[in-house]
Amino acid sequence: MTVRTDPEDDETRALFDLIDLRSAEVLEIGSGDGRLTWRYAHRAAHVTAIEPFEDSVSRARGQLPDPLRERIDFRQVAFEDFAAVSDDEVFDATLLSWSLC
Repeated sequence: MTVRTDPEDDETRALFDLIDLRSAEVLEIGSGDGRLTWRYAHRAAHVTAIEPFEDSVSRARGQLPDPLRERIDFRQVAFEDFAAVSDDEVFDATLLSWSLC
C-alpha cells in the first residue's frame, strides 16, 4: 500500500504562503526522511536538514533526487549539538515540521 502525504499539497501551499524561500539559506530542524524537504528545496539556495535519527537520515540520503544533491545537506545531529558547533552559519529561514509532535 502506498501512503501519500498531503496529496492535495495543502501543507506545501501553506508553507509558500507564509514565507518566500526563493534563494534562501534554510535550516530544517527534524527533517526526518525528507518528507517535506523535497517539496520546497527546489526554491531554496541551500537546505541544511538536521535529524537526530540515523535511520531517517539514511532514508533521506538514499531518496535524494539528483537535481537536489547539491542543494540539500542532510546531517545526523540533534539540534542542541548542531547549535553548539555552528555559530558561524547564518540562515534566512528555519522550518520545524512535525518536530514538536
